[in-house]
Amino acid sequence: MFKHILIPVDGSDNAQRAIDQAIVLAQAFKSQVTAIYVIDPYAFTGVGADFSYGQAEYLSAATAEGQQALQVARDAFQVVGIDISTTAVEGHSTHKAILETANDMGVDLIVMGSHGRKGLEKLILGSVTSQVLSHAHLPVLVVRD
Repeated sequence: MFKHILIPVDGSDNAQRAIDQAIVLAQAFKSQVTAIYVIDPYAFTGVGADFSYGQAEYLSAATAEGQQALQVARDAFQVVGIDISTTAVEGHSTHKAILETANDMGVDLIVMGSHGRKGLEKLILGSVTSQVLSHAHLPVLVVRD
């Protein structure tokens, strides 16, 4: 049923729960699996030139964090004998980067965790999962805690 599953990861416990669910689905459907980590290359946009010196340090830290999150996904799938490809992509809008990657790779299911933010925290930080759900033209399985 699902030939290619995309799992956006961010190193959180919620992402780990999504990985666990994706493993079950990949085993059941013999699916190809890709994990993705999105790096915002423009995190300092709009905060002024005084912060531009930190751009290289930020990108280095974000890349390391992404590689660690992707390694966690690789390790989880390797334990059960399922091949997984991983990729880190850059995108100022995380949900758009996820959806563009899904489209480019021809995936037919996105499995992602939700932080379940509410109230002011959701208003300020937004919800990547909510944006993916709002704009996706393919099934999205949201794994909640």
